[in-house]
This record gives sequence, structure tokens and C-alpha cells, in this order.
Amino acid sequence: MNELPLWPAATAVWLGLLTSISPCPLATNIAAVAYIGRQVASPARAIFTGLAYTLGRALTYTAIAALLVGSLVSAPTLSFALQGWMNRLLGPLLIVVGLILLGWLPLPAWGGGLAARLQGRLAHQGVWGGAALGMVFALSFCPLSAALFFASLIPLAISHHDPLLLPTLYGVGTALPVALFAMLVAVGAGSVGRLFARLTAVEVWLRRATAALFIAIGVYFTLVHLCGVGT
Repeated sequence: MNELPLWPAATAVWLGLLTSISPCPLATNIAAVAYIGRQVASPARAIFTGLAYTLGRALTYTAIAALLVGSLVSAPTLSFALQGWMNRLLGPLLIVVGLILLGWLPLPAWGGGLAARLQGRLAHQGVWGGAALGMVFALSFCPLSAALFFASLIPLAISHHDPLLLPTLYGVGTALPVALFAMLVAVGAGSVGRLFARLTAVEVWLRRATAALFIAIGVYFTLVHLCGVGT
């Protein structure tokens, strides 16, 4: 088995981080962790419950990606077809994701109602309730998180025939900011509020930079692999 290059691994972690601090998931994560923290008496238990939420969310992303990628690359005929077409499809796909990240190609939101209804019920169930809530919120994809997950991470993992490591690194990336929120809940709501304000400001520029990079790489892949320029 060939060693995975550094750039796909770093990209998977970066996509996870960007997913976690995108506006909709960021607000959801902070609200969920803060809500869980208010339901438990001790700061230590609040941290453990918040970390359980983080782990549940990260493992859900990892499991979905591993299942999708593993099923696609394990079928010989489909795997061969994907290997031949992935570089051709990746260029236009990256351009579309870049446009979505810039907000120039809006997508409808879905799945938030069920998660909101389950929040109050699961938050009272302690540590295991926090983990279950994390799984539920992970399944409630926002447009940006869906684009980063389905149109960026999944093709990346398929192109490298990696159904486990890249999805796991993505899950780790989504977990890091939420784990920080869980710890700040024990310190006080003011700390969470300040971090939220800073991340909101930084996220805009990180998302724009990522979008520009995606579009540039997408144009290059399209010219080389789809239009045959330079071959």
C-alpha cells in the first residue's frame, strides 16, 4: 500500500475545520454545547458531555464518508470507472464548490427541524445524550457543510482510494473547534461569545481564500484533464 501524500491528509483536516467553523455548523455547535453545559451541574461533567457531543459528531462524519468511499472503491468495475473519470470530474466539481463557498451559488438548507426538536430531549440524557445529539447534528447538513463533505472530501478520498484515513482526518478536523467550545463552556459564556465573534470574522476570509484556491485548482484540472490543454 502506497503512503498517502501529505497534501490530501492536510486538505482533509482543513475541510473538517472549515466545515466546523462555517456559519451554520458553528452556530449549531456552540448552541448545542452551551445548551448541554447548562443541563449539568459540574463544569467537569459539562466538559465530558461536550466532548461526547464532539466525538459523536466526528465519528458520524467519519462513518458516512468511510461507508460511501469504501462501497465505491470496493466495486472493481465502478472503481476502475471512477479512476478514469475522477480527474476529469474533479475540476468542474471544485469550481462549483468554490462558487458555493463564495455564496454565488446558493443551495437550500435542510434537516435542521429534526435536530432542533431532538436537542431538548437528548441534552438531558447526560454524556450519552451529548454523543447522540452530536450524531443528529452531523446528519443535519447545511449547504456549505454538504458541499465541503460530499463534493470535496468524498471525491478526494475516492481519488486516493482511501475509505478510512482521510474521512477520519476530516472528522478530527470537525472535532477540534467543538472540543474547544466544550472547554470554554466550563469557563463561562463570555469566553464562548468572544471566540464566536472572532471565528465569525476569520471564517469569512478563510472561506474566501479556500474558494479562490478551489476555483484555481478546478480551472487547472478542467483545462488539463477535460480540455486536454498541455497534453
